[in-house]
Amino acid sequence: MKQIQTIEIPITGMDCTECTQHVQRAISGVSGVQKVDVFLSSEKAIVQLNPSLAKMSDIRTAVKEAGYSVAEAQGDAATPNAALGEFSRRILTTLGLAFGAIILLVVAGEWLGLLDGLTEIIPFPIGALLVLIGGAPIFANVIRATLKRQVISHTLMSIGTLAALIVGEWTTAMVVVFFMHIGNYTERLTAEGARRAVKDLTALAPQTARVEVNAEEKEISVSEVKLNDIVVIRPGEKIPVDGEVIAGHAAVDQSSVTGESTPADAGIGSKVYAATLLKQGTLKVKTQAVGAQSTFGRVVKMMEEAEAHRATVQQFADKFSTYYLPVVMGIAALTFLFTRNPLSTAAVLLVACSCTIALATPIAMLATIGANAKHGVLIKGGKYLETLARADVLLIDKTGTLTLGKPTVTDILSFNGMDEASLLSYAASADRYSEHPLADALRRAAHERGLPLHDVSNFESIAGMGVRAILDGKTVSVGRRSLQEGTSIPSQVPALEAQGKTVLYVAVEGKLAGVVATSDTLRSEVPEALQKALFLGIKKIELLTGDNDTVAASVADALGISYRAGLMPEDKIQIVREYQSQRHVVVMVGDGINDAPALAQADVGIAMGGVGTDIAIEAAHITLMHENWMLIPHVISAAKRTMRVVKGNLGFTAAYNIIGLALAAFGFLPPMLAAALQSIPDLGILGNSARLLKQRHHA
Repeated sequence: MKQIQTIEIPITGMDCTECTQHVQRAISGVSGVQKVDVFLSSEKAIVQLNPSLAKMSDIRTAVKEAGYSVAEAQGDAATPNAALGEFSRRILTTLGLAFGAIILLVVAGEWLGLLDGLTEIIPFPIGALLVLIGGAPIFANVIRATLKRQVISHTLMSIGTLAALIVGEWTTAMVVVFFMHIGNYTERLTAEGARRAVKDLTALAPQTARVEVNAEEKEISVSEVKLNDIVVIRPGEKIPVDGEVIAGHAAVDQSSVTGESTPADAGIGSKVYAATLLKQGTLKVKTQAVGAQSTFGRVVKMMEEAEAHRATVQQFADKFSTYYLPVVMGIAALTFLFTRNPLSTAAVLLVACSCTIALATPIAMLATIGANAKHGVLIKGGKYLETLARADVLLIDKTGTLTLGKPTVTDILSFNGMDEASLLSYAASADRYSEHPLADALRRAAHERGLPLHDVSNFESIAGMGVRAILDGKTVSVGRRSLQEGTSIPSQVPALEAQGKTVLYVAVEGKLAGVVATSDTLRSEVPEALQKALFLGIKKIELLTGDNDTVAASVADALGISYRAGLMPEDKIQIVREYQSQRHVVVMVGDGINDAPALAQADVGIAMGGVGTDIAIEAAHITLMHENWMLIPHVISAAKRTMRVVKGNLGFTAAYNIIGLALAAFGFLPPMLAAALQSIPDLGILGNSARLLKQRHHA
């Protein structure tokens, strides 16, 4: 079987979404390449290939022939001398704007008849030469694309420039060149805005770590830190790795990961995460994940790859752009055929700009994704925003989602001669390797009572039912009553369940030894959040839980929603499919562990509290790094607002182009004005989409 490898390739020279399409087509044409995703925001391509067939030299050549380049390493994508590069850009921008101001004065003077003799002072050949020199980089890209049978946005403008020169208006041609440069500059600003969210996020990660070796501390690059290394962090420093605290106590600002501004306490046994800030105290941390494998690394990767999940409306825009340019050229040809007016024909070519269509969707999507990432809401791509804006069914898990996920043991009832302490010790020991919140409650209760945890073997976690293990040579099972076949319900249990408590049955060697009741607290913000979700267009809210009917009813009744109880993980998937078969758009909210299958099946899966949870980030389409239910209506509102902006962008672009083409074709829009106006859609879309960067965070 052929071995497929995935590699990341840094790409330089991309300024707009059209560029990513050119690079994607170029790399896709290399033999052995299976799949290509090109990202404007992170300036890279992720390529799946057969290494025995696809050579890096061939990929590099293909990218170069498309008009772009491959950096030697990820760091090479940056300008070698950033300060000098920024200074140069400012100088060039200043000169360009000054040059443009002079040209505009000349044009205004010509229109007012004040400078009629000026163009006569400069011979036409010199003017034409200035046009060719000023537009050389753009014309070179157009020629390169034409030779590869590609039509790009500047193809129209270049043809318009040529048309202006043919009719002897070199000043108009110069204005066209100037506004092509302005358009490029605008697109670079737009692209940089898309990249900034990723760059700002990446900049939060520390580059070095202080590692303890043989009781001595040594500062090394984060890339050199290995698993189980002991890392020392002092006040005011960023934590460089994910790990467990083995010494010290501190307050940690986790806002870079969770969006929560209140510092969290960290002591021995606590988990801490890379890129979070130590506010007070000193910690020693045993490394569990570093770099791309850390929680922060996975967050950055999600942000970088969000562009790959394009919304349907974005895919439409991409396809429209492909056909739009030939259509405009056809309109220009018809204009010349019927009017025989080269100026009107040139104006048609100049007023059209396909980049506005291509920019209308991705810039808005990336703005929303970036703004929400700052508040700990990770959205995997634009298509999930578009889907969420249409959602009408909300399905919710209970434990760890509607509730705080930190249940406490409230009642212990022992039978058949076993005392309460032994029962709790057995139950907590059998559950010692489980990650379920109820297992954590048992372990905490045993610890608070000073009870020992026994060694166990043959530990088995049975999805949706409980656990089974060998303890002191005996088989101990803890979980739902269905796990203990033939067990009758003790008389005290109905009263406990009527109080909304979850009852765990503990059996030893198949015989019921007792029950342990636990209680969890409903999140205080849930009622308000659900009301806001209904206001935003959610028509049906349903609780899905593995708990019994009595417990589920007490929670659902308190919230005024429907419920289904006693569910296994596969039952939740079936319910999601049931709603989907009725053409509902389903949102599933869970804790990202036992709900992972349902999260993946839903149209939009939202994982609550994804810090440090691989399953949450992988299975869900949206991950809330902070456990705050008000983020649910917030992200629904953000999705709807984003789609309104996208539709506004597309509507504005369509209206502008239709009106502009009509005015140009009928001779009401001269080439010079058409050239000046073609940058307006870019600026309009950029300004409209920029509003999404200032989305208010709902605490």
